[in-house]
Amino acid sequence: MERIEELLRLFMPTLDKEEYTDDFFKEHLAFRLKGGRLEPVPYPSIPDPQELMHVDRQKKVLFRNTEQFVRGLPANDVLLWGERGTGKSSLVKSLLKPYGAQGLRIVQVQKSDIPSLSDLYGILRGREQRFILFFDDLSFQPEEDSFKLLKSLLEGDIEERPENVLVYATSNRRHLIPDLEIEEKFPSESLQERISLIDRFGIRLGFFAFGKEEYLSIVRELARRRGLNVDVQRLESEALRWATERGSFSGRTANHFIKDLEGRLSLSS
Repeated sequence: MERIEELLRLFMPTLDKEEYTDDFFKEHLAFRLKGGRLEPVPYPSIPDPQELMHVDRQKKVLFRNTEQFVRGLPANDVLLWGERGTGKSSLVKSLLKPYGAQGLRIVQVQKSDIPSLSDLYGILRGREQRFILFFDDLSFQPEEDSFKLLKSLLEGDIEERPENVLVYATSNRRHLIPDLEIEEKFPSESLQERISLIDRFGIRLGFFAFGKEEYLSIVRELARRRGLNVDVQRLESEALRWATERGSFSGRTANHFIKDLEGRLSLSS
């Protein structure tokens, strides 16, 4: 912990509460903690949650937990883990669509800015808004100091976290730390260390790879919403070829395909 405290003192600027007025948080829905400063996001990405398909169970749990949080009821930190392109990050960002008007705000935090979280708590504490600290694509190496610092700040630090702050994180790794194939003297202790951070998340939602039919259903729905006039057989044939070349039946792959198809159709018309 001594090295962590040294990093806090020497390398991270201190957030000044006087800089951030009540109007600052009323005027913006999303923010970035970047280089020790809190910056508004003028044009936040807010996906329509209705457009996120085949994650109904995860969506139901996440929205129910967020509803509790926005209403001032007990709620949990959430870890969304699993396959790339299955909608983890989009689902978190989509929360602003129904709850932004009710005071929900999202603050995206990079791993390098974890040492600033204690100062950020001081700025957000007591505000009328409810804040989700959003860690996107979070992962650690076992020796990283920020791993231990985040674990402490989530639960167990001497400072109580503000009641209007939750942490939502996405990761491709279930344990946030890779399972290294090395010979360990005390493997059980190493395992406990690896899972100690995810134990801080009261809700853990898994996102799994889509199959071919799920992928094609997303393609058909995106084409319908974009108003693309294309034969279904051609649509599915080209979509499957696109996915095969990229080795993925994900929702992200489907979205990329539809963008390409819409562009090609517009060029030829």
